[in-house]
Amino acid sequence: MRTTTSLARRPGFGIDVVTCVDDHTGWSKPEPRAGFGFVLARRGRFRWSSRGREVHVDPTVGYVTVPGAEERFAHPAGGDVCTSVAVAPELWRGAAGPALYVDARVDVAHRRLLAALRSGDVDYAVAEEFLGLLMAAGRAQPPPGDRALVAAAREAILAEDPGGLLPLACELGVSPYRLSRAFPRELGVSVTQYRNRVRVSKALDRIAEGERDLAGLAADLGFADQAHLSRVVKAQVGRTPGALRLLLQESSRPGQARGRDFPP
Repeated sequence: MRTTTSLARRPGFGIDVVTCVDDHTGWSKPEPRAGFGFVLARRGRFRWSSRGREVHVDPTVGYVTVPGAEERFAHPAGGDVCTSVAVAPELWRGAAGPALYVDARVDVAHRRLLAALRSGDVDYAVAEEFLGLLMAAGRAQPPPGDRALVAAAREAILAEDPGGLLPLACELGVSPYRLSRAFPRELGVSVTQYRNRVRVSKALDRIAEGERDLAGLAADLGFADQAHLSRVVKAQVGRTPGALRLLLQESSRPGQARGRDFPP
């Protein structure tokens, strides 16, 4: 028995978790593959076959998929859990496998992607880790960073959030790989970290002005929910939005003493 659960889906990519509890040693019926992508095992092992090639899949070796190919599976070792990554044709780079060696860099990039999925920030955090996994897996080659590109991206993020890393790259007329790599080289932070810095600044402005509807604030600034807002703010400032509200509003009142952590 196999179950597939969608974790994230955008025009440029799709990420699913696939769980199998089959224990058959024989091959399954052929199944057509619709697009480019690759599959990484989280645990367990099984066999995959396509176009006369066979790959023994486990957490150290995954496989690459291409459009139109028919795939078959065998599960002589029991169940397994995998991450299936679908990639839009315009983002795909590199020769098709079929075997994909999962070295330590790919393993870490895979784990970072799974962690980003838990954040709920699909358009930036997940998209950026998705691109990082593609590059670690050798499916993309980023060009060098670009100072003017970073400046234009910063201006776009500051003015009005474009709605995601991939739409931002499209708006700027560059590949998302180039944009994703340019930020760390020029600023020392990722696109997601920079965007979160901008959003936290806007959140602090609203909180200092007396904003009490934190759920509405989170929605206005593009966070997945109030909990996501709280996590990002606390990670950057060291305090929750509620604690900051008390601190900033008290500090702004005439005659009130400043907070203990901010001596005169």
